[in-house]
Amino acid sequence: MHDPARSSAPAARRRRPKRAGGSRSLDLNALCELTRAELKGRWQELYGSLPLAQISRQLLLRAVAYRMQEEAYGGLSAKTRKQLARAARDLAAGRSLKAAAAKIKPGTRLLREWQGVVHEVIVLEDSVLYRGKDWPSLSAVAREITGARWSGPRFFGLKGKARGRR
Repeated sequence: MHDPARSSAPAARRRRPKRAGGSRSLDLNALCELTRAELKGRWQELYGSLPLAQISRQLLLRAVAYRMQEEAYGGLSAKTRKQLARAARDLAAGRSLKAAAAKIKPGTRLLREWQGVVHEVIVLEDSVLYRGKDWPSLSAVAREITGARWSGPRFFGLKGKARGRR
């Protein structure tokens, strides 16, 4: 039977189950009381190597606290690791990062003033409510309001800059 806790994958790349106990305490407040030398020792225990000599005490403290939490509660999900790797590749290639699409919860109320009139849209599970009528999308509502093709999320200020009449 495969035991993920004994996997050869690096510690930062695998998720660990929550520990019930163990030799290391998760008392993060106590870390603030440690000296720089003691923090370096904790770093070496947790990361398996010494930190760079010029690393600040604050960064040592935060990195040690992060690794302690990671060991106690598990690391990043596979999805998050993939997103971070993609972002790193994009930055290394000189590309800008794309913002994640806005996730709007049902019940959210969106307001937009257009030509002196305030328009209100309520987000539903699979549609939006505008003036008492269900609409399939924000873009359909934006088209109704302006008479032109608009990106609904852009018109309601959810991505990019919404531009009014010039």
